[in-house]
Amino acid sequence: MAQDVRFAGYAAIFDRVDRGGDVVRAGAFGGVRAAEVPLLWQHGPGQVIGAIERLEEDVRGLRVIGRVSARTAAGREAAAGLKAGALDGLSFGYRVREARGAGPRELLALELVEVSLVTHPMQDRARVHKVEGFTPTRAPSSNCA
Repeated sequence: MAQDVRFAGYAAIFDRVDRGGDVVRAGAFGGVRAAEVPLLWQHGPGQVIGAIERLEEDVRGLRVIGRVSARTAAGREAAAGLKAGALDGLSFGYRVREARGAGPRELLALELVEVSLVTHPMQDRARVHKVEGFTPTRAPSSNCA
């Protein structure tokens, strides 16, 4: 039987221009709480695949610890990709509260709507760094705790 998979990584990296021409600044996520943010598969609103256990800004970006549930087909697919090392992208959905400039646009205050495991993140360094029982080869190891 498939089991839940716990992971840690960054859904956003501060001060790095993404493929859409935006740059997230430290403090943009305010005091967001993990319980308010769903974990989705590829940004699909109907594809809740687990839960965010911990969510916080640190000096690098928006750090996420989540658990992918094996109860849905999408969750099993995401869990298998994580365990195989074939999936390591993280991303987030948001509404802009405050921004300035263009090229790049600086995102200063955001309403975080969701965090997603994705194949192709907008920020190249927004990645899963640790999967319980497995360390992806692309990123340095860190603890899930």
